[in-house]
Amino acid sequence: MEYANLGTSGLKVSRIALGCMSFGRPGTGRDWALDADAAKPIFQQAVDLGITLWDTANTYSRGTSEEITGEAVKRYTSRDQVVIATKLFAPMGPGPGGRGLSRRAVFEQLDASLRRLGTDWIDLYQIHRFDPHTPVEETMEALHNAVKSGKVRYLGASSMWAWQFSKLQYTAQLHGWTKFISMQDQYNLVAREEEREMFPLLSDQGVGSLPWSPLAAGLVTRPWGDASTTRGALNPTADASGTPLFLDSDRGTVDAVQRIAQARGISMAQVAMAWVLRNPVVTAPIVGATKSHHLADAVAALDIDLGKDEVTALEESYTPRRPTYYGSESGY
Repeated sequence: MEYANLGTSGLKVSRIALGCMSFGRPGTGRDWALDADAAKPIFQQAVDLGITLWDTANTYSRGTSEEITGEAVKRYTSRDQVVIATKLFAPMGPGPGGRGLSRRAVFEQLDASLRRLGTDWIDLYQIHRFDPHTPVEETMEALHNAVKSGKVRYLGASSMWAWQFSKLQYTAQLHGWTKFISMQDQYNLVAREEEREMFPLLSDQGVGSLPWSPLAAGLVTRPWGDASTTRGALNPTADASGTPLFLDSDRGTVDAVQRIAQARGISMAQVAMAWVLRNPVVTAPIVGATKSHHLADAVAALDIDLGKDEVTALEESYTPRRPTYYGSESGY
């Protein structure tokens, strides 16, 4: 395993992150999620591979992902050996503190996450989306106070427009409050829009990227048209606004991944992950593992150095598209 500082902060993390959205109790909204017993080998493998960054969110499987993650820390490792990351924003209840990024929501959801995780502090507390209904000063001061209370060590953000992230960062800087050290963005071979504005901003601000869906929900890990996995069969083809998630032109990208993988004698997942890892802004892609080879392939990708011709082949079929930022404009 390789380790790196998250952005220009002093927080050291593994260059592969375990995505805990894959875990949840039965009947909590994700049929493909693993319960605590089924998740045991995945957590143990993460520990054995040296994956120390574990990412979850309050909304994943209605809070049960946090519960399972917290139990796994106690069972398979120790609190001082892992970096726990979680998020807030999405609806968790009907009350005024049950959603969004108000002062009340920040403190209420933070305490709820701490209880579910069974820990006294969260290493990386992230806002899941931008909240257009709350003044940015209110949000950033509340997050700063959470850090000063000792319940949070660092702050991160996820999935928003570059101007929104810049506004949040500048507000924190203006008031001397804690700034974000990381951004979770959708980034993979068929979703590269972050390269336009967000990645240059992150580079300028010394913020690390933690890409979610680095393998496009499995699209780039198997031949075009293959939906043989449970999650692959359940994946939507469009976002909430009807914007297509994948385009016909993506077939050229998937075919290129397949050709390179066959020529190298490695999996398609390793090729696609190696492409994500080569971007200098990327600190640690988040891997939502449900099978042992998912983490093994991700770690193996750290040793793959793609050639110039291979990179060209992987990128030449890309077609620009509208990013899918659920909730970033409508709020909640």
